[in-house]
This record gives sequence, structure tokens and C-alpha cells, in this order.
Amino acid sequence: MFDSGLGGLTVLAELVRALPNERFIYFGDTARVPYGAKSARIVQRYSDEVSRFLLGHDIKLLVIACNTATAHAESLLRKELSIPVLGVIQPGVDALLAGTQNRRVGVLATRSTIKSGAYERRILEREPSARVYNKACALFVPLVEEGWIDKRVTGLVIQEYLSELVREEVDTVVLGCTHYPLLKKSIREQFPDLQLIDSSEETARATSRLLEESGIRSQTPAGGVRIFLTDITDQMNHLETLLAGLAVSSVEEVQL
Repeated sequence: MFDSGLGGLTVLAELVRALPNERFIYFGDTARVPYGAKSARIVQRYSDEVSRFLLGHDIKLLVIACNTATAHAESLLRKELSIPVLGVIQPGVDALLAGTQNRRVGVLATRSTIKSGAYERRILEREPSARVYNKACALFVPLVEEGWIDKRVTGLVIQEYLSELVREEVDTVVLGCTHYPLLKKSIREQFPDLQLIDSSEETARATSRLLEESGIRSQTPAGGVRIFLTDITDQMNHLETLLAGLAVSSVEEVQL
């Protein structure tokens, strides 16, 4: 599985809990984070490079733990790769539509994901009567990457981004970036009545089903996590918190 940075570790944690018999390789492209500010062409190129690296480690399934990469590269990778590929958007959309009561739903994501229209298209394909409110939350990723989960400034940013959606009577929002679940507690403190769909949890469920349907789910205990990052800096002071509870065998810096 891969993400543009460390946010995809939220997906990894859910996958490890759901699939304790599987071995996992996580690739965080921390030298080039965030993908959300990049063009579709660049995101596709980065996704292809990372996927080729992971294929070299004999993987049986690829999870794109990045909403921007899913939006721009999922269909491309499915055509190019000989293994199953699962992105994080469709599982989140399915849960969003199952959870909303008034069909007024919100999508919180990066500018690139919002611009791609990937969430809105899939929502309206399933539920044409839905009202979709998109909100690009450009400051969420750097706040998470900085480790500022509980800072006062983070609460102010959340208020700025979500107040408009609440005024529009949105009852359910999908956290359309794998960094965003790390802000769930702060968002709930600001907007306790807003239902949050965590794409990390939904992707773990979808991955479990896909492994079962494909007949490749491991039936014997194995487990273990190996992590590759394209840049490891002393600013990653929250990395240990993100990895807490995971059986990580190694964290290695690599260059593509």
C-alpha cells in the first residue's frame, strides 16, 4: 500500500487490525508530499513509480491509501498491473450514502481530489438526488504532518472549513484524505452532530472482502509490517505515535 506521506498509516492500522494474518508493506512518498497540490499527470507518474517499487516485493494486492492518487491513478494502475488494485474512494462513498439521512453530504479532501470530481461522480452515480458539498481543506495535511493534532490553530482551521457545510445542513461528511482521520477527535469536538465517514475503516473492510473474493486471503498466521519512506526527517516526531501497536519490523529510507 502507498500514500503520499504518513496519513496512509491510518489505513494501515485498520488493515492490520482487520487482517492479522497478512504481511504489509507500506510506502510513504514523504519526499514529495503532498500529492494533493500536484497535477494529475504528476500524480499518475508518482503512483506508477511507487507501484513498480512495490511490485518488486512480490505483493499480491495493492491498496492506494491516498485519495488524490486514487482519483487520478486508480483506473490506470488497474489496467497496468496484474494484481488486484483497491483505492480508498469507493469504500468511503458507499459508507457515506449508507449513513446520510437527508442526502446532503460533504466531501472533505485536497484541492486535487476535489478538482478531479471523483467523489462527486461516484456519489451521484449511486444517488442522483444527493446534494454534494465539496470542501478543499488544504491546511489539514500540513497540520497533520507537523503533528499539530490538538493545537488551537487546528480547531480554528476546522471551524473555518466546516462551518459552511453545517449551515447547508450537511449531516454526513467523508474524510476524503487519509490524513484527515487523525483530526476526527478535533472535528467532533467542534461539530458533535456531524457524522464522519472514515475512509480508512471502510477501506479495511473492502480489502478484507476483496482478498476473500479473490481467494488470496492468508489463512495462516504471518503478520508483520515493513515501511519504506522516501525521506525521514527529525520533523517526524509523531511517527512513533502513528506506529503505536503495529508490529513494524523495519522503517527504511529509499530513493526511487
